[in-house]
Amino acid sequence: MKFALIAHDNKKPEMVAFVMRRLRFFNLENVKIVATGTTGKMIRDAGIEKVETVQSGPMGGDAEIAAMVSRGEITAVIFFRDPLGKHPHEVDVSMLMRLCDVHNVPLATNHTAGEILLEHYQNQIKP
Repeated sequence: MKFALIAHDNKKPEMVAFVMRRLRFFNLENVKIVATGTTGKMIRDAGIEKVETVQSGPMGGDAEIAAMVSRGEITAVIFFRDPLGKHPHEVDVSMLMRLCDVHNVPLATNHTAGEILLEHYQNQIKP
């Protein structure tokens, strides 16, 4: 299972806290993480070393993850969006969300949805 983790600037601390609360899940051997640049660096700095990073969102990272989604490499996307901020790469964000829908990849855009999504996948893992 490979999870894409993305967070807008104002949501990055929330994403790190989210991952730290679910550390047991993210440290499972068959769980992989890919994250956009700064989000991935912050998660790695918090102690999760097995994070693959792509470019930061505005530099094309959202598009890189969208390509992974279209190739069937991503199990689910957790993208903590800032719905009140302006984002210069909003076109890439929309493309990523559209491709998740096209390829039937679950997408959580807030903390509660992320918790529900991870709980679903945790229940699929055999102890």
